[in-house]
Amino acid sequence: MPLNKENILIVDDDYDLLEVLQRNLSAMNYHSYKAQSVTDAIDILLNSKIDLLITDLQMPGINGMELVKYVAEHKPGIPVLVITGYPSVDGAVDAMQSGAVDYLVKPFTKDELKKAIHKSLLKRPASRQPPQKTDASQAPVMYAGMIGNSEQFKQLTEIIERVKNNRATVLIQGESGTGKELVARAIHYKGAFAANPFIAVNCGAIPENLLEAELFGYEKGAFTGAETSRDGFFQAANGGTVFLDEIGTASPAVQTGLLRVLQEKEVRRVGSQKTTQVNLRIIAATNADLKQQIQKGTFREDLFYRLSVVTIATTPLRERKEDILPLTERFLKKYTAEYAKGTVTITEKVKEILLRYSWPGNVRELENTLQHAIIMCDDVLDVTHLPEHLKYPKPKAKPGLLSLQEMEKIHIQKVLASVDNNKTKAAEILGIDRKTLRQKLK
Repeated sequence: MPLNKENILIVDDDYDLLEVLQRNLSAMNYHSYKAQSVTDAIDILLNSKIDLLITDLQMPGINGMELVKYVAEHKPGIPVLVITGYPSVDGAVDAMQSGAVDYLVKPFTKDELKKAIHKSLLKRPASRQPPQKTDASQAPVMYAGMIGNSEQFKQLTEIIERVKNNRATVLIQGESGTGKELVARAIHYKGAFAANPFIAVNCGAIPENLLEAELFGYEKGAFTGAETSRDGFFQAANGGTVFLDEIGTASPAVQTGLLRVLQEKEVRRVGSQKTTQVNLRIIAATNADLKQQIQKGTFREDLFYRLSVVTIATTPLRERKEDILPLTERFLKKYTAEYAKGTVTITEKVKEILLRYSWPGNVRELENTLQHAIIMCDDVLDVTHLPEHLKYPKPKAKPGLLSLQEMEKIHIQKVLASVDNNKTKAAEILGIDRKTLRQKLK
């Protein structure tokens, strides 16, 4: 009878049970791999084509539950069958909730094993199941091109509503990628001055020697290359809003000129003694701690208080999990349309991972992640399309938590495996007699 196509990986710390399982699988015409630890199993999974994983749950060092979680996200196409003792049936149920497709309770017969393998091979992984519909009662709030469902987002929109129709200076503070420029644009375009210019300036992206000239303008001959006189961003934005991102990087000269704009509502070109009156709103943003910079002497204290008439703090994405799925849906629509993908759905497992991840890069990182995933998928975005660092981390044994007896057991098993279960050779390597080895194996 020809061999079946399926390759089965069996994982158990009991070498004798591994041998029995391997003989049974061979008799069923399956090709098998065996591993005595989760670490060895992962090495095999990463380097071999495996069609089914059979793993024990109770193992020293790293238990089988960690392996189930790892496979569910890194190898979602591989069904997992767990084997467990009767007292650990609850653990087997937990394993199924984590991604396993079935379980066997020890002791089991060869026929029970055969049926369980056949059943497991026929089952699709949970991550491939159609996504469930979201609750319509949790419809997100749309506001000025932003979307969210969290209390922090709702509070943010309330603040914007209060400041949008006046020219009070606003300082937006928050981590990179939290949407500080979106907040600035919302203040401008939702307000009474929306028909007037909005000019965004990244202070950190313009060389220090050019930023002053770009902001305030310059006279002909003020510096090398100034062949004509020119207005700056402040004059160009008269009547509207200037958004100064990364304000903490501004030079002392720029800070001094900015203070004059805020106090006197006037701008003086570089190289000129004359001033020009302007009527505009300044919104500044930073991901730095300006109070620390004040203490270090790199940021003017009087400028800080002028900028922070109204202070808005943008909340990192990890602290407003309720906004992740609404943002995901928005980016899904945006990039499926941009790349002419048609209808793309996201599996529940992907949603679970997106909600679990900490998003150090905030909304910008979420958008980039989904953009990449949408490019790589067809009509279903599943775990295989996500970057590795979002998935369940490769399990590692916790140092110092194994007892001496457990360490001895692991070492004996490794020695037995190295000599193909030859107990005489194993006893010689271990420096004990066969009788002592038999007692330890019992």
